[in-house]
Amino acid sequence: MSGAEIFLQQLIIGLSNGMIIALIALGYTMVYGIIELINFAHGDLFMLGCFAALTLMGLFGLDHVATGSSGVWPGLLLMLIVVPLFCGGLNWVVDRFAYRHLRESTKLAPLVSAIGVSFVFMNLGLLWGGVPMKVFGFGRAAAAPKDFPELLSNTNLLGQSTVQFSGKDLMVFVVTLPLMALLTWYVKSTRAGKAMRAVAQDRLAAQLMGIPVDRVIGQTFLIGGALAGVASVVFAIYNNTIYYQMGYRAGIDAFTAAVLGGIGSLPGAVLGGLVIGLARAFCDQYIETRWTNVLVFAVLILVLVFRPSGLLGAPAKEKV
Repeated sequence: MSGAEIFLQQLIIGLSNGMIIALIALGYTMVYGIIELINFAHGDLFMLGCFAALTLMGLFGLDHVATGSSGVWPGLLLMLIVVPLFCGGLNWVVDRFAYRHLRESTKLAPLVSAIGVSFVFMNLGLLWGGVPMKVFGFGRAAAAPKDFPELLSNTNLLGQSTVQFSGKDLMVFVVTLPLMALLTWYVKSTRAGKAMRAVAQDRLAAQLMGIPVDRVIGQTFLIGGALAGVASVVFAIYNNTIYYQMGYRAGIDAFTAAVLGGIGSLPGAVLGGLVIGLARAFCDQYIETRWTNVLVFAVLILVLVFRPSGLLGAPAKEKV
C-alpha cells in the first residue's frame, strides 16, 4: 500500500471507532449536563449491552446464519431494538433506585455510588459469561473473551482497491450518523428536549415552572442508556470480540471524549469521540501501539490547558 492508501485506511478505521466512542460519550455528557453526575457505570452498561446482543444471537440461532446472507438483517434489526431497550431500561432503574435518592446529598455521594454500580455491572458480566450457552462456550470459562459471530461480510465494497471499506464500516456509518442527527433534533426541537435543556440550565427554576424534574432526568438516563445499547451492538459486530472487563476501556475513552469535546455538549461529545478514534488509529499506524494512550491523554491535557471548557464546551460563568 502507498502512503496515501495507508492514510485513507487508518482514516476509515479511526472514524468508525470514533463514532462508536461518540455514541457512548453522548450518554456521559447528557447525564452530566443535566445533573452534573459523572456516571462511571456507563462503560460497564455498554459491556452488558454487548453480552445481551450475544445472548440474542444464541437464543435465536443467529450464530448459525451464513455471513452476509439475507437472514442477517432481521437479526441485526432485532438486536438494534432489544439491546437499546435493555440498556436504557437498566440505566433508568439505576437512576430510580440509586441516584435519585442522592441528588440532594453532597456531590461525592452519587459519584461513589456510580463507581459501586460499575463494579456491580462488571460482576454481572462475569456471571453472565458463565451462562451454559453455546455462544458463551457453555460457560466453561466465564472470564475469557467471547467471540461474537461474523454477521457482516469483510468483502471490500471498493472492489479491487487496497483500501478496505467493508460492510462493517458501512454499518457503523449507516447506524450512527442518523442516530446522532435524530438525537440533536430531539433535544433542540421537541417539548421533551426543551424540558431537558431547562432542567440542565436551572433545576429549581424548571421545577417552579411545572416541569417534572425527576421524570425528565429519568428520560435522560433512558436515552443515554439506549445510545450505549446501540453502541454495544455496533461495536460487537464491528470488532467480533467482547469480554466482561471491556467496559473500563470503553468508559475511559468515552469519558475522555466527553471532556475533550466539552462535557455537557452533544456536538462536543461527537467531536471528542472522532478525535480519539482518529488519534488511536494514526498512532497505532505511524508511531507504536504502546504510545497510543500517551498520545490520547496528551491531546486531552493540551486542549484543557488552553481551553478548560473543552473544544465546544461553553466557558463556565464565575459568580461574583
